[in-house]
Amino acid sequence: MTTGPLLYVCVRPQQGAAAAEYESFRSAMRVDPGQLAQHDLVRQPLPDDVFDRFRGFVVGGSPFNVADPESTKTDAQRRVEAELGRIAERTAGGDGPAALFTCFGIGVVTRMLGGTVSRAFPEDTGPVTIQLTEAAASDPLFGGLANRFTALTAHKEGTEAAPPGAVLLAVNDACPVQAYRVGDRLYTTQFHPEPTTRAFTERMAVYRDDGYFEAAAYDEIAARVLAASVTEPVRLLRAFAQRFAGTA
Repeated sequence: MTTGPLLYVCVRPQQGAAAAEYESFRSAMRVDPGQLAQHDLVRQPLPDDVFDRFRGFVVGGSPFNVADPESTKTDAQRRVEAELGRIAERTAGGDGPAALFTCFGIGVVTRMLGGTVSRAFPEDTGPVTIQLTEAAASDPLFGGLANRFTALTAHKEGTEAAPPGAVLLAVNDACPVQAYRVGDRLYTTQFHPEPTTRAFTERMAVYRDDGYFEAAAYDEIAARVLAASVTEPVRLLRAFAQRFAGTA
């Protein structure tokens, strides 16, 4: 069993947004910097010994989209997807490190393990209602969450069909797959579990002109975000850190 720290894997080209996302994950998991290392996958490939050095991975969001035509993807995006695929393959086996893939990351896992990613299931930027499945009640991470809760989303694609063998853990009306588990150590969420509402509005400002929402509606959407209560998603991250990194 690997005894090192967790690793935050950055897949955002925007370094300011990435730095803020790291802090959101670290704060939500209640760990110090020594317990959560970070690696910029957009600019550097994974180290050869990454699976020996880290006991788990958390993968943040990205403006990349798995469903984009391959001809439109940059070399950096192709490498990011391939490297994340390595993490997904290793953690899906259940005999090594653990991983939690969020937002963009769920698409990488879904495609690599034989599911379907589609542009048919985008969600507007802002708070949404998440509904847990019956299977979630006995899951080590999701079992302690409220059956229905509010989370924050902003994405242009979604999982249409989870990979074969995946355990569906959360759904909602707009996007049929909000979370699933593969084996005992690989988790995915479509929603963002890490940001506070304030941090999310700051991220919105970075991506204001990237087509996630009407730029002129920023103030209106930000007000809706700030009014939301997002207590449950961070509990998921704390449970992940407790189970796979032994945090208090």
